[in-house]
Amino acid sequence: MKIRFLFLLPLLVALIPTAPLLAAGDRFALVIGNAKYPDADAPLKEPLNDARDVADELKRDGFSVETGENLTGDGMRRAFDKLYGKIKPGSVALVFFSGFGIQSARQSYLLPIDAQIWTESDVRRDGISLETVLSELNTRGAGVKIALIDASRRNPFERRFRSFSAGLTPVIAPNGTLVMYSAALASVVSDAGGEHSLFVQELLKEIRVPDLMAEETLNRTKMGVTRASRSEQVPWISSSLAEDFSFIPGAGGSRPTTPPPPAPPAPPPVVANNPPPAPPAPSPPPPAKPADTAAAPSPKPQVDAALPPPPPPVKPADPVIAPSMDSGPSAAALAEDPTIKGLTAKIAANPDDVNALYRRGQVYASKGAYNLAIKDFDESLRINPKDVEALNNRCWTRTVVGDLQGALKDCNEALRLRPNFVDALDSRGLVNLKSGAAKNAIADFDAALRINPRLTSSLFGRGIAKQRNGSAQEGALDIANAKAMDPNIVQEFASYGVR
Repeated sequence: MKIRFLFLLPLLVALIPTAPLLAAGDRFALVIGNAKYPDADAPLKEPLNDARDVADELKRDGFSVETGENLTGDGMRRAFDKLYGKIKPGSVALVFFSGFGIQSARQSYLLPIDAQIWTESDVRRDGISLETVLSELNTRGAGVKIALIDASRRNPFERRFRSFSAGLTPVIAPNGTLVMYSAALASVVSDAGGEHSLFVQELLKEIRVPDLMAEETLNRTKMGVTRASRSEQVPWISSSLAEDFSFIPGAGGSRPTTPPPPAPPAPPPVVANNPPPAPPAPSPPPPAKPADTAAAPSPKPQVDAALPPPPPPVKPADPVIAPSMDSGPSAAALAEDPTIKGLTAKIAANPDDVNALYRRGQVYASKGAYNLAIKDFDESLRINPKDVEALNNRCWTRTVVGDLQGALKDCNEALRLRPNFVDALDSRGLVNLKSGAAKNAIADFDAALRINPRLTSSLFGRGIAKQRNGSAQEGALDIANAKAMDPNIVQEFASYGVR
């Protein structure tokens, strides 16, 4: 039998098609939908339905599928370990994740529902690095690695440390990898409030078309999302596939074939996908030094120069009622919040627990309880008057409630202690914008953008300030670029009283 098999082998090889349908055992998928994040105001509406429908489709397409819903960090790690253990040389490995994602240190992290994130280091501790997942699948021998990530959502964790970039970041993946994000790099989209996300609706429609190569399937998905959203949501794709792969190869028409979607309308010039839109470069100033490095004095617009004097008291440019506890969550709702309860217990045990006071202030601010947040920042600064993070957060919170003189004092002190502190520059830009000091606002936002060119809040704020200062076209370009990176930025500034 062995001798006969060897003689027949060349004939069998000749009969094998160039893109063979892998057996079910050669295709493995992990599908995760995380919806119930305690730190969010309400559960996400789309991830569970999306994950279930994607899992059902992949099973029909020959994948051995493991699913997980509302997984903790331990649960996600166990699920990935189980996937790693199944991989054989040449296998196809697919990961679908719907929930919250966040970028840190140029990596994208998938967040479990019990993530406790307050600082950049917490992201790396509690999040699951997408690059690490793909690298491990490659090490185990997977020939084709696919990651479909629907996590480009504004999440509650970003509010806790203001030096963040929204959305996800490019992934450095091994050869044989296909990655797709539901939105452009560093961009976020809002849940539509329906049963499924637009991304998954279009993805399932295209996966069901037989005989398409995977790259074509995802490109058609991208076109469908772009068209349906009128270019407001443009998915991002990265491919290094070295071989052909199809979700439904050789189906022979067993499923109805649909014509390719029409090409989306040409997006405005400021909307881009690969790479994401970048703000226009400001007029060339001397390069700013890193945030934590003291810099020698230099003329404006360098922020190390003399800080602008407090502007004279003026009515804020936008007659919007300042947020207050009356419009925020009720005291009872705050008291029952599990994060606040835990921090309050720590403070009761040690009233001088500066970390607990600071973190509770951040949570209060993220939930709109601004007056309570200010009280906690007051206590933090009583214990440590040189806490630049607390000064910046109190500056921002005071700005939101309309205490512009107090806010300016806090931001100036934070920048005195840490020149070129990008968060404080961004916050002080908002103070100046609300105070009607458009030129000072532009200088602050310019300085912040030299340090972090993708700081959406500074880009949008600079656009508003430029328009108020008479540069309508330049301002409109900044605003359009900011909206392309973060569609929610207009609503965010409206909540600050800036329209």
